[in-house]
Amino acid sequence: MTTLTVDTPHGQARAELHCCPQGRAALLLGHGAGGGTKASDLVAATRAAVAAGVHVALVEQPYRVAGRRAPAPARQLDTAWLTVAEELAGGVFADLPLVFGGRSSGARVACRTSAGGAAAAVLCLAFPVHPPGRPDRSRMPELDGLDVPALVVQGERDPFGRPEPAAGREVVLLAGDHSLAADTVGVGRAVGEWLERRLRPLE
Repeated sequence: MTTLTVDTPHGQARAELHCCPQGRAALLLGHGAGGGTKASDLVAATRAAVAAGVHVALVEQPYRVAGRRAPAPARQLDTAWLTVAEELAGGVFADLPLVFGGRSSGARVACRTSAGGAAAAVLCLAFPVHPPGRPDRSRMPELDGLDVPALVVQGERDPFGRPEPAAGREVVLLAGDHSLAADTVGVGRAVGEWLERRLRPLE
């Protein structure tokens, strides 16, 4: 494991690299709003990706690196993310297809930046469709706006809602809530199988 520090317009970000021999793609994973890169679903997704021959970068946003728990505004999150993606695409992950992903807030960032970062696909762990109890404040336009294949892994009892499958979008429902901690084996299985299928045409 290697950790890189990346200077962004909003402070330093960190990328924790988990690489495999002869990786055929790279997966960038972002954390939730108040959490970090050690979340159990991110760990499970990382292990599954590496086992599938995909390098992983767990990206820590500048506000977390600086020790703050309150998330930065969306525009700052997106800018920092794209800065890290550009750094990795021009360096350790050069010439590899990039898959953007993350859990909760990190999944939203991945969706919003997928076009700007030329992502080949998007992985969403616990996509927060709406704030709990507020279905009127839907974030679905971020997910519906994707023009690349996507996988959403969602807890059946997620109070943040759950999206429906759509063209180019697969949805895997697992036992549990927004944390996805109740079935990390299922998270890993879903991520590994999806990466295998999605990356085959890119090889």
